[in-house]
This record gives sequence, structure tokens and C-alpha cells, in this order.
Amino acid sequence: MRRAHGWWISLGAALMITVAAAPEARSGKAAAPEARSGKAAAPEARQGNTAATFSKDVAPVLFNRCVECHRPGAMAPMSLLTYEDARPWAKAIKHKVANREMPPWGADPAVGTFANDPSLKQSEIDMIVAWADAGAPEGDRRDLPPTPTFTEGWSIGKPDYIFTMLQPFQVPADGTVPYMYVTIPTNLKEDIWIRGVELKPSDRRVVHHIISDLVEGDGKPVDPAPKPTRDRSRREVGGGLGGLVPGRLYGLYEEGVARKIPAGADIVLQMHYTTIGQSVTDQTQIGVVLAKEPPTKLRAGGGGQIPNTSFVIPPGDPNYEVVAKQTINRDTYLSTMYPHMHVRGKDVSYTIMYPDGKEEVVLRVPKYDFNWQLNYRLAEPRFMPKGSTLLVKAHYDNSTNNPFNPDPGATVRWGDQTWEEMLIGYYGTIEVPGPKHQ
Repeated sequence: MRRAHGWWISLGAALMITVAAAPEARSGKAAAPEARSGKAAAPEARQGNTAATFSKDVAPVLFNRCVECHRPGAMAPMSLLTYEDARPWAKAIKHKVANREMPPWGADPAVGTFANDPSLKQSEIDMIVAWADAGAPEGDRRDLPPTPTFTEGWSIGKPDYIFTMLQPFQVPADGTVPYMYVTIPTNLKEDIWIRGVELKPSDRRVVHHIISDLVEGDGKPVDPAPKPTRDRSRREVGGGLGGLVPGRLYGLYEEGVARKIPAGADIVLQMHYTTIGQSVTDQTQIGVVLAKEPPTKLRAGGGGQIPNTSFVIPPGDPNYEVVAKQTINRDTYLSTMYPHMHVRGKDVSYTIMYPDGKEEVVLRVPKYDFNWQLNYRLAEPRFMPKGSTLLVKAHYDNSTNNPFNPDPGATVRWGDQTWEEMLIGYYGTIEVPGPKHQ
């Protein structure tokens, strides 16, 4: 894990736990006859009176919580859209949901309520476990709910606009690829307001993460060549457009909320490519869905990032604390939080420190997982009056107890690569109701 692609190895290892639980899938052989026919069900399942079945009980849960990722062409390693897809993985599904490893979610349930929490109810977990233990019966196909439909290649539905890298990037077979900054012109003649965004690499295997920024247009044609550093002469507009990281899909914003892309703006992508043993190309696209309401009836979404770039983590330290904070310069609502660290990241929390001295912890992630970097959207956005401070506190495990630690003997500082570290507290905001933007 000393290479930039170490994150992929650890993610692959996590997925291989699932693969190991499904020998028929691992070997590439077809499922056993009893798995294909559903005839291997335990006696109580065959009676059809008490046992859960895929069609009636399991499929609704998978369709609602899992298949956005577990479908052909999406980020998960296998599809769960049909009984034939899911049956070979029954034991693996049982293991993952019983241990609350799937669907992935890191927030402490005792702190805050989140609109995008995919966690299963205990009754759903018990039902899936019972289904797997009973031989994973299919049941009556007439009980199946409608199969979800997806726009080919997009989770947000058909985009109204698609912005594409002007030229493909060649990712080498081996070695470390430094961060690349790629500028994409929008060529917009007028402002647009969007209600959703999604970043879509043409080859997801080689993209560790993407961070995007909107920058004001400068009237010059865009240079399509990737650059090793960001052009800081271009002014950012509105806290960025979105991103892509392991385990995180972008979707639609809250009802009545939209982001503005100004006329003439350009999009700058920070691309973190990783090598996979073969040379491939990527030409990432950005799809956006337009808001249907006029701007005067929308609340503007915004946001920012809170970094700490000056920390020094000592060798062997099992619980090193790093803090970053930012003062909020106008009344606004906190809507989303996305913490970013690397493989030494241990836990992280967000706290609002109000001007009157009150403090409120709004997110706690007690077991940060680099493989599943998630965006946490508050069910009820928190009002932050002007003068509030948003504080991000994280701990890092640089000891031998951390199985993902590439070098417990290293002194660790800020850096782009996985064997270095970061602390960035990304956050999203929604404007306070009042006089509207023009």
C-alpha cells in the first residue's frame, strides 16, 4: 500500500470478502442447479407460509437500498437486480448486512438524523438473514415489485447538459500518477440553475476521486492539456460543483434547492488517477439536471471546504488529533458534510460553535473508512448565524494497530498521495429564505 493505488487494493480486499463468500461467483461457474431453480430451500421455506422469499421480501429492500450501485455498469462488483443475480451471493449478502457493512454508512446513530441514511432496519436485516438461512428461496415471481429503471450510465436520470473533457487522458499501466487538473468549458451563454450533478468517468477503475471547482470564465479558449497544478488566477464561483469518491454517488439536491452555473464559467477537475496493471484511457463527463422552477422560487445551494494543511503526525501515534475550523461570514443553513482523510484516518466529527457560546455536534463518524467516503445530508439543515464557527476534529492512527497503515515509522504530513494524509471538511449550505437572487 505504498503506491498511489493502495486505496484500490484495500477496497478490492474488502470486496473480496464478499467474493470469497460466493464460491460459484468466484470460480466463474454457473450457480448450482438448486440455486438456479430455488429448490434448495429449507422445508419451512418450501412451505411458503412463514419464510421470506426473494420476490416478496428481499427484492423490495434490494431495489430500494442496493441496486443503485449493484447493477450492470455501476460501481459495485456484481448486480443484484434479479433473483438469478442475487442467489449466488445470498451468504455474502447475509454476512454484509448482519455486520452492518452494507449498505455503507458511517454516522453515529446517536448524533443527528440524515436524509440519505441507507441503513437497514433490524427487521430487514433479520429477514435477509432468515432468507439466506432458509436456502434463499425465490418465491412467486408475481410478488416482485417493478424493477427499478436507470438512465444508461447515469444515476441522476438523463442529464440536460453534459460537459466532457476535451481530450482523453492516458493512464499508464503502472506507477504513480500525480494529481492532474483538467479544465472543461461549459460554453454557456446564460446562467443555468441545476438541481443535480453527477461526475462519470469513462473508466471508473482508474479514478480514485474527482474534485470539481467552478471558475469564472476569462474569455480565452480552454487549454485541454492536463496540468500538474491548479491555476490560482481563476476565481472560484460558489464552492465547487460536485465530486466523485469511493462509495459516493452524487444525485439531486434537496427540494427547492439549486446551484447556479454562471454564463461563461469553466469547470476545473482535480483528477486522481490510479494504475491497474494495464494502460487505459479516461474521458470524464459531468452531467447536470436543470431545476424546473424559476430562480426566484429557488434557494441557492453553496458550500466550501475546511482544510488543515500544517499537521505533523508522529511515528507510531495511535490517536493523533487534527482540528480545522472556519468562521461563517453570513447567515446560512448547513445541509451536508463530507469529511476527507486517507488511510490513517480514524474518526471525525463536525461541530457548530454558535456566537452565543453554544456548541452542537452535528456529525460523528466513529470509524472512518477510506474505502467508503460518504456525504452526510442532514434531514433538517442546521441554521448557522453569521459569526458561527464550523469545527472539524479528526484523529489518526499511525500505529502498527492500523492494518491499512503503509508505514507506522513515518512522520506524516499533508500530501496528495494515499501514503500521506489530509484533513478536509467539505460542507454544503442552503441560503436563508428572503430576497431572492436575480
